[in-house]
Amino acid sequence: MALLAAQSVVTGGLEATYAAATGGGDTVIPDDRTVLHYKNASGGDITITLVCEGTCSFGSSTPTHDRAVVCTAGEERFIPTGPKARFADATTGLVSVTYSGVTSLTVAALAV
Repeated sequence: MALLAAQSVVTGGLEATYAAATGGGDTVIPDDRTVLHYKNASGGDITITLVCEGTCSFGSSTPTHDRAVVCTAGEERFIPTGPKARFADATTGLVSVTYSGVTSLTVAALAV
């Protein structure tokens, strides 16, 4: 797993740096102002999942409360990393992100 460092979007703009999504998943520090931006250049859809480690607003911490987002082939997705109480691991404080595939999938963590 690679730790994705959030890049600050400033008033002068940001030329974001993208990294290849890691086969074993990635982690990021959750924040209500941090989003993950994915670019899927592959020929197939890829599901990106933020793993629910805490309790959601309904009181559940089951896998059904993971945030699973499909990034369609050839398209992009922005995915929020919060709320921290729902996604942050109690030990590390990080959000775990898993992928159904990583071929031609790149990511940047953006703090807005």
